[in-house]
Amino acid sequence: MKLQPCLVVLCGFFFFSLAIRAAESAPAAAAKVVTYAAPAGEPLSPDYEVTANGQPVDVYTARTLDPPFAGKEWDYGGPYAFANFDVAGRVEVRVTSKRSLRNTAIRPQSAVAAILHPDDHTLLLTLDGPHTFSLEPDGKNGPLLLFANPLESDPPKPGAPGVVYFGPGVHKPERILLTNNQTLYLAGGAVVKGGVIAEGENIRIVGRGILDDSDWEWRKGPTPTVVAIRGTNVTVEGITVRGASHWTVVPQHSRNVTVRGVKICGGRVQNDDGINPCNSQDVLITDCFIRTDDDCVALKGLDFTGANDNVERVTVENCVLWCDRARIFLLGHESRAAFMRQITLRNLDIIHFTMTPFLFEPGEDMRLEDITVENVRLHGEGQREFIRLKPVVNQYMHKQVPGFVRNIRFQNVTVNGQRLAQGQERVQIGKNVEDVRFRNEAP
Repeated sequence: MKLQPCLVVLCGFFFFSLAIRAAESAPAAAAKVVTYAAPAGEPLSPDYEVTANGQPVDVYTARTLDPPFAGKEWDYGGPYAFANFDVAGRVEVRVTSKRSLRNTAIRPQSAVAAILHPDDHTLLLTLDGPHTFSLEPDGKNGPLLLFANPLESDPPKPGAPGVVYFGPGVHKPERILLTNNQTLYLAGGAVVKGGVIAEGENIRIVGRGILDDSDWEWRKGPTPTVVAIRGTNVTVEGITVRGASHWTVVPQHSRNVTVRGVKICGGRVQNDDGINPCNSQDVLITDCFIRTDDDCVALKGLDFTGANDNVERVTVENCVLWCDRARIFLLGHESRAAFMRQITLRNLDIIHFTMTPFLFEPGEDMRLEDITVENVRLHGEGQREFIRLKPVVNQYMHKQVPGFVRNIRFQNVTVNGQRLAQGQERVQIGKNVEDVRFRNEAP
């Protein structure tokens, strides 16, 4: 094992304050905003009102810790709010609240410039284009997640061949089945209560609407996972998924899958993993915002029945990640595939986490190898450790033997916020681990 100096920057105690500076206004012709009215009957947030370039943006709500999990030891801060709109160019967003916004943190910290109004109840935010971020007047207690999306390009039309279309309004299909060459479109302002099973080739799930699983109890949703994928050339793009009752987006035995610009508003139940590529290859997860109770992204080789059942060539990039209880990245757990390799995790903002955010735990002789983690920024809140490379034996295994970890690169991984307690472990490395390198490079 090769250890190179100066892997991780631990920046001591860091208190974020809003940048108090004049917001520059772009010419009207250079900016565009598209908003989507919430459907009648959809309960909106009592805590926040939002406008973008003067246009009202409806603010939705999401729950945390439904029964039987309510009242447990974890504190997720209660219900929270989120809002979607589309932008191009520089846009001014106004957020008003009955709550004081004086101590508001914006995470990621570099997302926007902000001006606090003297009344303490209004923030003016300047966006230079699409951004996703969390606005937190009181930490995890009732934040507002703002999703400023890129403009839609060529959305499908109702009645077009191969298109399953849900326009603005509340819909209750429960179980949506997609197959070869079909597109599921959720228009902005649509709240679609149910789940999706996509099996076949050339399938798209797109739009600015909400796929809502929050009417179902834990593990009792209408589909095995909220979005269950088993196919080739599958795209999930732009939608918001609220209140998963179990795992959220799951490509299984799939190839060439792209998950782009998806917003996951979870934390309602345990086991609501965000995106879990299982026995899949060539998966791209990009420009997503993921808040979950359980793992944000878990790579799993649940079984091994043929030559193409490894987990290979998976990239997670340009995402904002928040996990209330479990891991940000879990690689190798519950896995019996021979290989999990060629994994890239880059340009990520981890804004809240509890347990070790990078947990690599292969078993069953699995080779977990060729992993690159680079340009990752974590907001520390006193956690005990943040990297664990440790082949294990656990209850999910048949042969009951550990796996192997090899050729791992961590580069430019930084932790701001509260330091780890003195004497606590920062990186844990177990047996059957070789060729691990840590490096930070000055910008």
